[in-house]
Amino acid sequence: MEGWDFSWLEGRATEERPAWGYLRCMSERMARASAALDVQTGGGEVLAQVPHPPQRLAATESWPPNLQVARRNLRPLDAFVVQAADHGALPFRAQTFDLVVSRHPTTVVWREIARVLQPGGTYFAQHVGAGSNRELTDFMMGTQPVSQNRSASRAAAEAEAAGLIVDDLRTQSLRCEFHDVGAVVYFLRKVLWTVPGFTAESYHDELTRLHDRIRSDGPFIAHSQRLLIEAHKAD
Repeated sequence: MEGWDFSWLEGRATEERPAWGYLRCMSERMARASAALDVQTGGGEVLAQVPHPPQRLAATESWPPNLQVARRNLRPLDAFVVQAADHGALPFRAQTFDLVVSRHPTTVVWREIARVLQPGGTYFAQHVGAGSNRELTDFMMGTQPVSQNRSASRAAAEAEAAGLIVDDLRTQSLRCEFHDVGAVVYFLRKVLWTVPGFTAESYHDELTRLHDRIRSDGPFIAHSQRLLIEAHKAD
């Protein structure tokens, strides 16, 4: 699996989009920036849609199959794409960027975000919230505890502990519909943390039950959780 393109699911699964419109808001900030960084860009599919990129634009990605996809997608923006571990240091000098963005990072190393931001610089991101698609997780694995590692309050506390000032923090629950079991398999192969270690073979019985349920009751409904956070580094 490579990239972060879900177009294969068209007609087979749907997901509501947050009311705030991440791409629009991020593009507005990109147009005002002089040097920007997209952390964990995936295949660069979202960043590639920015109409007015800054003069200096960089992106990081950890998953090797995504690197070439991101470099191809971001070539028209003259973006520099570098491999960097999700949990590690960002390979840039301190105070390099006046804008750092991220959409659905697997983890956020707040001290690194603060380090590479210029004084007065902004971090703007959309994170996956706590308990995202828990209905699907629980169906496949049995009832699971909901970790608060991805909660809005924890994100705000960790940002502030790293020296950032939180300016905006919002959350939203979004309806997801899966219309066939193939869409579920595709989704779980992409979004690996929903059912850790998932393979179609090891979850054959659960998938069979899910297939039967969809045929009898209609689409399987889950809810993704999203949070928007904007913070800045003090002058």
